[in-house]
Amino acid sequence: QVQLVESGGGLVQAGGSLRLSCAASGRTFSSYAMGWFRQAPGKEREFVASMSWAVGTTYYLDSVQGRFTISRDNAKNTVYLQMNSLKPEDTAVYYCAARLYHPTTRASDYNYWGQGTQVTVSS
Repeated sequence: QVQLVESGGGLVQAGGSLRLSCAASGRTFSSYAMGWFRQAPGKEREFVASMSWAVGTTYYLDSVQGRFTISRDNAKNTVYLQMNSLKPEDTAVYYCAARLYHPTTRASDYNYWGQGTQVTVSS
């Protein structure tokens, strides 16, 4: 089992920045690919970014490419999502997720999920 706890959400003005953190506990964190997803009210859960277990392979949603950066610190069992130049359309609950080894962009591929953290971007 892997337990995931997100933090760092909040209210920010358009153009601002936030850094989300996801602390993992349980099995060997470095074996897991990590992903960030988001869900806005009335919409389906959407892929945002993912990263392989060994820092290297990353994937991003086109609309966040160049604004968001996923990173991880295996020594701290933590994955981060740095979000810059935030837009009102980025408003959602953000979830981190984990699956063994290889990152994907499909929510159904991930076995473990955090409880989510709210990000609200005002215009």
